[in-house]
Amino acid sequence: MPTSRHRLAIGAGLLTSAMIGGSVPLSGMLVDYPLLTGQSMRYGVGAVLLVAWATARRIPITAPKLRDAPALLAIVAVGMLGFNAFMITAQRHADPGLVAAVLGGSPLVLAAIAPLMAKRRPAVRTLLGASVVVAGVVVLSGGGSWEGPGLLLAVLTMLCEAGFTLFAVGVVRRIGGLSVALWCHVIATVAGACLAVVLEPWRAPTAREWTALSVVAVLTVVAFVIWYQAVGVLGADRAGVLIGVMPAAGLVVSVAVGSQGLTLTGVAGVAVVGAGCVIGLLSRSPWPSAARRGPRPAAAPSASPTPRDPVR
Repeated sequence: MPTSRHRLAIGAGLLTSAMIGGSVPLSGMLVDYPLLTGQSMRYGVGAVLLVAWATARRIPITAPKLRDAPALLAIVAVGMLGFNAFMITAQRHADPGLVAAVLGGSPLVLAAIAPLMAKRRPAVRTLLGASVVVAGVVVLSGGGSWEGPGLLLAVLTMLCEAGFTLFAVGVVRRIGGLSVALWCHVIATVAGACLAVVLEPWRAPTAREWTALSVVAVLTVVAFVIWYQAVGVLGADRAGVLIGVMPAAGLVVSVAVGSQGLTLTGVAGVAVVGAGCVIGLLSRSPWPSAARRGPRPAAAPSASPTPRDPVR
């Protein structure tokens, strides 16, 4: 059975997914702004916030070693810049519902691959729970149609979502979630700015876009750090099951702000996602030992994005 430490990690993972999923409506405010420029600015703001947080709390930042560089670069290239690029491009060739449905497959990928990376068998109930979550996301999103490369781009988005967690497992254990978050934000800021200079025209954000960038930056910082705390305690496979909460939270926020109506299909999808999370997190296989080395205390500011997750 999960300990209080594991229950707190589950809560952190749920909060992360809910924050990221609930922030989906904000992404619509940035559709017309240059992609790489916006990402660079957003992650730059996030880096400043992380430094301010660490300074105020007197939390030391651990410098990465040479062996940490490949993982950090992979997180930025795949899980941050790559994820956003594929997600936005996919929606030019496919219905958002299809992209959401395919993205919902990431819990199943994590449940299958993460244990293999740790040289152990995937837990059957975790796989079952992840499968139920995927089914719930498909119901929730309503499927959708695509043309040309739409389906391929949606699959690439899903793989980037899974990579965001898988690439981070080792480096989070070594230097802590807060340090990983800061260095990834710094790398993403510099890389995004360099690419934007070459590939995009510059223009200043409007007041509306500045608001969206600022809010998204704050949510990303909080979500980034406590998501990795949850992964460090639960393991990538169990934490991955919680990703299914993202589209459910997005539905709740969309209904609350009046951008879509509440339907029986939506309610059914949320219920199925919830059932999958319960099944996956109550796996009979042993929970990670309390002695297992997880993120250092610096990785866990109490607060928990997304997707992942459009706000990543």
